[in-house]
Amino acid sequence: MKRASNLVVLLAVASLLAVAQDLPLRDSSIVFNPSSPDLIQKTTYEPFRNAWGVDLLLSNNGFGAGAFYRREFSDVLSGFVQFAISDVKDEGEVEYFNQFTGESFVPGKKNRLLLFPLTFGLQYRLFKDDIVDNFRPYVGAGVGPSMVFVAPYSTARTIPLPDGGTMTYYEQVEFFSSLKHGQAKYTLGGYIGAGAYFGFDKGTLSGVSIRYYFIPFQHGIESLENVFIKRFGGFFITLNFGSLY
Repeated sequence: MKRASNLVVLLAVASLLAVAQDLPLRDSSIVFNPSSPDLIQKTTYEPFRNAWGVDLLLSNNGFGAGAFYRREFSDVLSGFVQFAISDVKDEGEVEYFNQFTGESFVPGKKNRLLLFPLTFGLQYRLFKDDIVDNFRPYVGAGVGPSMVFVAPYSTARTIPLPDGGTMTYYEQVEFFSSLKHGQAKYTLGGYIGAGAYFGFDKGTLSGVSIRYYFIPFQHGIESLENVFIKRFGGFFITLNFGSLY
């Protein structure tokens, strides 16, 4: 009797194993499907290639300002267009201040000179694979038309003297009034320089550069009386502030 009961148990276990083998296997992992099939999309990173902004210039002549547009052709080569305005002074100018009126005057100065260079050029990035991207040094050069606006600084006044003679003195012309009597002179110029941009490409651009402008005028332009400037430009320290897009 005991053997019969054992045989029944063995047959029951065997039948259960056979049924279990016939059942399909199920994966226990849980898979989530988005409600919208287009919710997850593959994208590729594209760096900003265009930039525009303003320049602040500092030189021996004082301050200047400008604007620029830059386009990256590759990871190391960029093209740019820059426009600037800067005051021009002769090395022999000495400015005096009247402590009673607060006005300034340069003895012997005949004309105000304003420099407007428009430059087209290229920049080449240095050490791209050796320096981290938040410091990007470069060298650059450009060429283009330049204008010097010549406006009168002072006018000669003649007054009679009691003894019958005359005396001539110079009276300063107010800045905005002098612009109405100015004239433009044109030439071709350019610059070479080096600098660096700072920060990562996150939508803003900042940098600093040193430029040497060379803008010649063959016959010169009179600044002080009988003193003609034939070479304009010189060294400029330039601060760049812009936006990438």
